Amino acid sequence: MEQIRIPAVAGQFYPREQQVLSQEVARLLDAVAPSDGPQPKAIIVPHAGYIYSGRTAAAAYARLKPWGHVIRRVVLLGPCHHTAVKGLAVPSVSAFATPLDTVPLDQEALQMLSALPQIEVNDAAHAREHSLEVQIPFLQMVLESFVLVPLAVGCASTVSVAEVLDRLWGGDETLIVVSSDLSHFLPYSSAEIRDRMTCEAILDRDPCINPHNACGAYPINGLLLAAGAHGLQPELIELCNSGDTAGDKLSVVGYASFAFYPEPTYHA
Repeated sequence: MEQIRIPAVAGQFYPREQQVLSQEVARLLDAVAPSDGPQPKAIIVPHAGYIYSGRTAAAAYARLKPWGHVIRRVVLLGPCHHTAVKGLAVPSVSAFATPLDTVPLDQEALQMLSALPQIEVNDAAHAREHSLEVQIPFLQMVLESFVLVPLAVGCASTVSVAEVLDRLWGGDETLIVVSSDLSHFLPYSSAEIRDRMTCEAILDRDPCINPHNACGAYPINGLLLAAGAHGLQPELIELCNSGDTAGDKLSVVGYASFAFYPEPTYHA
């Protein structure tokens, strides 16, 4: 019997109704100026509620529109917010659902990863995890058809994450998506300074991001190590925080989106 992970945060982080959700994601994507740059191999995007970070996430996802017919597999990594994991957790289900539709998992890739010691099957790590879930509606709106490799990343070494990415690297058909917010609950001005420093480290491909500065530091660091090995060049697309969108400025969460290209960064 086919098992499907049902949405855990629909109606909280993003709209529950199919039509409302598709209209909201389309609105966010349509607000981004078109880009004729090269195909991104990887992106980093935030994972807060759409009213807070949807604009910043959409700025990266819009870069994928011209390649929606090319990308057929998405390797999606995000931090664990509810369950302690040592290494990287994969689910046992066959598909992930959102109000828009279901996305099948790449069972061949998951089987291949099962031989790695840093990989464990852990459905609890995925059951309530929003960092992965909130990305899927964007992917469903910009890609024509794709399979998913969802990875909930716990306390994992940079090398172990990079090894997983290398195994799944593929060609133009494979996109890597890392889900992460930046600093949490700092005053607005302090967050701006810290988040800018974190962004500079990412642009330098320095795989030593501290989890206090980005909740997805472990998958980010793995991506940065792999990006350096594969010659990817990062571009900062957008940087803001919740004080710029739907929150006050007393205690904010930082958001940034990046794209990684196999050639020098494109500037619109």
